[in-house]
Amino acid sequence: VQLVESGGGLVQPGGSLRLSCAASGFTFNAHAMSWFRQVPGKERRFAASIGFQGLTVYSDSVKGRFTISRDNAKNMVYLQMNDLKPEDTAMYYCYVPVLAQWGQGTQVTVSS
Repeated sequence: VQLVESGGGLVQPGGSLRLSCAASGFTFNAHAMSWFRQVPGKERRFAASIGFQGLTVYSDSVKGRFTISRDNAKNMVYLQMNDLKPEDTAMYYCYVPVLAQWGQGTQVTVSS
């Protein structure tokens, strides 16, 4: 199983970023996918998930601003992040819950 995140970076408050996660090594279209985030010294926290049929769930902190999506033909999952706030600054991780597999993470920094 391999998960490779990309798309992080530095963005000003109110800006947008789109994270991508390329998945391989398992039957992607049969598994739910999630995004978690973590700041130094704190536990990793759930941000969003999408079921294999497309059902989405969001944490209260990102609901209305972030959108998770997937492309089963490309084995990709995305996290579109809009109206970013400084408190969104974190390392973002792609995760396959059933397989308990994590990617290496991509850093998102929201700062003026």
